[in-house]
Amino acid sequence: MIERRRLAMKLGTTAVVLGGSAAGVCSAGALARHFERVLVLERDDLPAEAEHRRGVPQSKHPHFLLNSGRRAINELFPGFEDELIARGGLHLMPSMDAGYLQGEGWSARKSSSMTMIYSSRILIERVLRDHVRRHENVTVREGVTVRGLATRGGGTPNGEVTGVRFATAAGEDHVEADIVVDALGRGSAVGEWLVAAGWPAAPVQTLDAKVTYTSRWYDLPSASERPESWWWKHLVIMPTEGKGEHPPEHEYLVNFFPIEGNRAIACMGSWGLAMPRTTEEFVASARRVRTPVFAAAMDRSTPTSEVHLTRATGNKWRRYDRWQHPPRGLVFVGDSICAFNPFYAQGLSSASSSALLLRDQLAIATEQGSQLDAGFYARLLTAQRTRLKVPWGLAMARDRGYECAVGTEQLPEWRRRIVAALSDPAFRFIVGAAREDDVVDQHFARVFNLDEPIGDMLKSPRVLAGLLRYQVRSALGRHRVPFGFDPQAEPPATDYSMPGGGASPVTASAR
Repeated sequence: MIERRRLAMKLGTTAVVLGGSAAGVCSAGALARHFERVLVLERDDLPAEAEHRRGVPQSKHPHFLLNSGRRAINELFPGFEDELIARGGLHLMPSMDAGYLQGEGWSARKSSSMTMIYSSRILIERVLRDHVRRHENVTVREGVTVRGLATRGGGTPNGEVTGVRFATAAGEDHVEADIVVDALGRGSAVGEWLVAAGWPAAPVQTLDAKVTYTSRWYDLPSASERPESWWWKHLVIMPTEGKGEHPPEHEYLVNFFPIEGNRAIACMGSWGLAMPRTTEEFVASARRVRTPVFAAAMDRSTPTSEVHLTRATGNKWRRYDRWQHPPRGLVFVGDSICAFNPFYAQGLSSASSSALLLRDQLAIATEQGSQLDAGFYARLLTAQRTRLKVPWGLAMARDRGYECAVGTEQLPEWRRRIVAALSDPAFRFIVGAAREDDVVDQHFARVFNLDEPIGDMLKSPRVLAGLLRYQVRSALGRHRVPFGFDPQAEPPATDYSMPGGGASPVTASAR
């Protein structure tokens, strides 16, 4: 009786998810409680352990899991975060555990409100797969190539997606579906299939800042083999602000990124510059970045991979929300609807947040006993648009300033120059104020983690007061927390945290 009542509350019989990476698995978790059967169609044969696979080439690069993503995934799969840490993920406070080189030198260590989970993408996906397979009504079919959609009334007010056509080693097949989720990523062909079925092409916003990044994996030395100066777990080297002559490597964004298993990913990236492709070029470039600490860390570690390079990094938002008649039965999650410059670490968190939004909207429909009609899908796209505006705006705020950036969101040259001139100083100013003001720090952490639009932060009277106070103190040379430590030396180990943000002495070696 209980099981029969539970099934009666379902919104449909079959839900199909296209793609089995993080976005697809999170979507399956969102659908599981609302449909009798959830079928995930994945092209790759999924590894049993945390291993790389063809369909996720970006797994070879660092992945930040922002707080909004951590929270969303943990709501979809309770216990996910604890299990990720139990399997080696690192729960760190970047302001205390990272050596951070910005501006003219290293920042000081100081406690803050922001913590993060560090792990590889392959471990994140492994833990996600384990969790979704605990749902008895979720089936993951591997080695499947999606060929198209079954539709009715394409482009009309009653247009809908009714199923999926796919191929396996055994031949062509199809499945009828009450709802289909497109989690096929940047290269999704779903938009093209919809146009062929009668829907208009969705408007697309793009901005490609020509970001290229390259990574190599390392085994770290044991704790007993590390030098005393190696207090940090993560190294971040921001591009130079200097306008004079310097090596191209000074323009790189550099990470020595810790992951599970006492390993790290050495990563260098840039906007519009050629990046090293071979191990020899990689090592040579590392020796020319703004501090010798990065290359020294690589020298003390053991390389375990070749060099991995990625160039498909443009921002792309398919504006399905602007359709007059979006199809019933179809949802978009992750890069299939909005892909970001990976430098800003927004992809995983945006995808999981969209999956959580889907779950919550389905729950409302269940509670109200309503149908998944055209209104449901229009409302879902509208709510999703509101969430995507936050990471999209952050990505645009920086990428629009690059001369190499091209796309529909490219600015006129005069406006681009203004953005280029103001974006970095504004970012540095807010980071500096956050160092010295706990309230600014809390709001900035929320913005960074996609929990708060930057516009809302800048409307806060308390934040504005903190920024003004920091500006005045800077003009008077009265910084509470030192910065600008010599980049040619090791990052400073001193903890400058004090209760209430009290003053710390500024040493002769720092500004």
